[in-house]
Amino acid sequence: MMRLTRVTLPIVLCWAILACSSPRDYLIKAPGADTGQLADLFGLLDSGKLAADERYAVIQKIASSLSNAEDYPRLVDFLSEVVAKDQSGPYNARHILSIAWAYSMQGADEVAALYYDRIIKNYPDLTVNGESIHLACLRKLIALTADPAKRIEFRRELISRFPDKVDMGNELFSLGRDYESLGDWDAALDAYRQFLPAFSTRIPDFPDAIQYAQQFIDLATIRKDWTYETLDELIDAVSLAMATANARSLARIRAKVGFFAMDWYQSKDDGNSQVLFDFSAFTGGARIQRAAALDASSNSREAFLKTWGWTERISVWYLYFRKINFPADPEVHGRWEWAGIYFGEKMQ
Repeated sequence: MMRLTRVTLPIVLCWAILACSSPRDYLIKAPGADTGQLADLFGLLDSGKLAADERYAVIQKIASSLSNAEDYPRLVDFLSEVVAKDQSGPYNARHILSIAWAYSMQGADEVAALYYDRIIKNYPDLTVNGESIHLACLRKLIALTADPAKRIEFRRELISRFPDKVDMGNELFSLGRDYESLGDWDAALDAYRQFLPAFSTRIPDFPDAIQYAQQFIDLATIRKDWTYETLDELIDAVSLAMATANARSLARIRAKVGFFAMDWYQSKDDGNSQVLFDFSAFTGGARIQRAAALDASSNSREAFLKTWGWTERISVWYLYFRKINFPADPEVHGRWEWAGIYFGEKMQ
């Protein structure tokens, strides 16, 4: 048995059309559709007696019948014929939207995206069921497009044309992420600066979006004098400050952006974990000590060092060090920082 593919499908459709007495028979005899109803509808459509709105209603009824029968190839053929016969038709944007949807239902998202883009570029907007077709197309294009440069183009048009119809915070944050992926750091910085006052709801799949954007802005704009070329240099500096109980030195060494202090059960995106940490309250007791080696869970990008002897309720702290991931500034990207503290014994 021949396997049907996207390449062989058009050939098979041609055979199906030739097997019928006419192209209309091919459309009317769609498997699973009400052929009697389709015959009546095509009779009305071909009568030439319908006003534009009536003709549109009949076309939609035929399209719905083919869609309900899940005969997407015939749906594409029918609507393509409708558009080709009346290339300036007032409802062509709606018909092409249905064609794009039919291709998506056949797993041909790349082809569908071409049709969505065609609507945006070549057809005036149309409101159907209270929604803009151009708005629907832009949303589809953003979801289907893998190229961040193209997504930026579509998203900027979405923001510009439909500011009251979108979650502006979500769109601006996503815009910043796309600019980052292209290495356009200035544009990313501008997008994040616009995002912070526009934020109103959580960003899907990015619960720490606010902290992320704020840290990007801070890292891009303040002097980063707490970083070290190597992890050994950083640990030596921290060890000396602990050995001398020098709270001022500890404060100078810690990261000035995104520094956290929390227990092992807390999440880093919890606002309470982001602190302005005062070491003087914890360095007045016995001598602070450290493990001879890093914790076994440490790796080439992050490290944990057990320390103890801190005052107050929790004596044991794990200091957390990491490599900075900020390619927007090559001078600090890949350097090491003391990024936070975990209180208490490490979770197993």
